[in-house]
Amino acid sequence: MIHPYKLNGYNIVLDICSGSIHLVDEIAYDLIVGYEDTPRAELIATLAAKYADKTDPDELNQAYDRITALKDAGKLFTPDNYEPMAGQLKAKTSGVIKALCLHVAHVCNLNCSYCFASQGKYHGDRAIMSFEVGKRALDFLVEHSGTRKNLEVDFFGGEPLMNFQVVKDLVAYARSIEQEKGKHFRFTLTTNGMLVDEDVIDFANRECHNVVLSLDGRKEIHDRFRVDYAGNGSWERIVPKFQRFVEARGGKGYYMRGTFTHANPDFLKDIQTMLDLGFTELSMEPVVCAPDDPSALTEEDKPIVMQQYEDLAKLMLERDREGRPFTFYHYMIDLTGGPCIYKRISGCGSGTEYMAVTPWGDLYPCHQFVGEERFKLGDIWTGVTNHAIQDEFAACNVYAREECKTCWARLYCSGGCAANAYHATGKITGTYAYGCDLFRKRMECALMLAAARQLNTKI
Repeated sequence: MIHPYKLNGYNIVLDICSGSIHLVDEIAYDLIVGYEDTPRAELIATLAAKYADKTDPDELNQAYDRITALKDAGKLFTPDNYEPMAGQLKAKTSGVIKALCLHVAHVCNLNCSYCFASQGKYHGDRAIMSFEVGKRALDFLVEHSGTRKNLEVDFFGGEPLMNFQVVKDLVAYARSIEQEKGKHFRFTLTTNGMLVDEDVIDFANRECHNVVLSLDGRKEIHDRFRVDYAGNGSWERIVPKFQRFVEARGGKGYYMRGTFTHANPDFLKDIQTMLDLGFTELSMEPVVCAPDDPSALTEEDKPIVMQQYEDLAKLMLERDREGRPFTFYHYMIDLTGGPCIYKRISGCGSGTEYMAVTPWGDLYPCHQFVGEERFKLGDIWTGVTNHAIQDEFAACNVYAREECKTCWARLYCSGGCAANAYHATGKITGTYAYGCDLFRKRMECALMLAAARQLNTKI
């Protein structure tokens, strides 16, 4: 299978199953597109007439032979032989957990209307995690990590800095057992910035592999949603703190994470605001909410969002040429490496190798399932007891979704987000159609950007 498309002046052909990307001229593009469905003689004759002023049948036949050589080399029209491998990675690593999302605070000091976590409560009670629960969660992770050395822990909320002392104590405990247990912890902190101070900055820069800083871009957009309980916007209070934070980190090891909604499908303006503020490690995520929520993206928003993704890729190339590059999370792609095929078809590992822990020590497949009682897996004392649900997640892969089997982007999304699928369709093996459309556009832009950068490097 191939996916041919045109973007930013490039004629691009992706060979789906080999991952090969071909930048070609119009004649080669038409030859490749017609190669499998049109007899050779007919295709050559058609294109010879179409491009009479540019080529002749002899040159077209030579190009056709080169396409055949690429096919024989496994770089075009590569068959999909991966389905029998689906599930092998999860079977091999069954019972091994590599990452936990610690919900250290089911409270928040902001009242964002689009919050999927119900302002930190996750459809339940407000609570903060005790040190004892967090310590047990870390021990649980070590006990179930098998031979894995590097373990990931995300401090999440609500707003985790509302329980900052416990965060610090948990990191200190983890560091104290690393050598004895033969493990290394990598911590991530996600914060809305309201409680950031020099102590937080010093701690995070010393202990956190990554920090995620919530900013929606333009002041008027940010302050429309990210307000305190008195209804006051937070932009002016957090931006100077974030600037100090990022400067102290040397501009690395962070993401400025924004959310775009029906209010700002033109989110490139928000990215530009972030750039103007000095931030260069960026992420803008489509809102996750019910379809009838006023913030929900609509079909009318979709073409605007699609154009924003294209314009963003062009802006990134422009800034590359100017020596002012920046990173956009969804456009990070490695054309020469990246995840192995087992990972590409098996998905994110939610519910199997990655879990979320509530302030009470309950286990859920990921942070987006917290509060959905059907998906409670067990707890950090007795382990996973809801094996039926875990088996559902273990069987969740790109080939478990009928819609994915014919999608050209399947080896890049691995079947997509199980939580988004569940909330859209009622089953984790469903597909969130709107999100799929946006993902495919992001991948087209990301592949074009990566290919263009590689081409420009060689010139």
